[in-house]
Amino acid sequence: MPNQMAALRACGFIVFRRLKQNIEFLLLQTSYGDHHWTPPKGHVDPGENDLDTAFRETEEEAGLKPDRLNVVDGFCHELRYTVRDRPKTTVYWLAELSTPETQVTLSHEHQDWCWLEVEKACRLVRYPDMQGALRDATAFLSAGTH
Repeated sequence: MPNQMAALRACGFIVFRRLKQNIEFLLLQTSYGDHHWTPPKGHVDPGENDLDTAFRETEEEAGLKPDRLNVVDGFCHELRYTVRDRPKTTVYWLAELSTPETQVTLSHEHQDWCWLEVEKACRLVRYPDMQGALRDATAFLSAGTH
């Protein structure tokens, strides 16, 4: 029987800010691989819960401290895909940057960042499931009093 490798798990935030009447999402460009764009996320450390991982990774990758992020209740988006023949689940929560002008500070894992409205963000993000997550976040924010 083949050796089954453990499934990968990552967590992060779809970080957004409000500028006037516009909602913009934070995307980071990786400094490795195919230099894809993604919200901040990372692997869950042993003994760490998912939400703590999202906060830790967002601070490590974008320099945004937990006290600058307001998690939006009721939104959680799970993506399932395969990475190097291993199943992976990535869980995203929605978090508003409390001070829109807060500076983003990248880690060595990323080479660029930007704030974009949903359709421009979807053009930059190549993966359909991530595009769907951004559109779902936009619809969720538009439907409520968030």
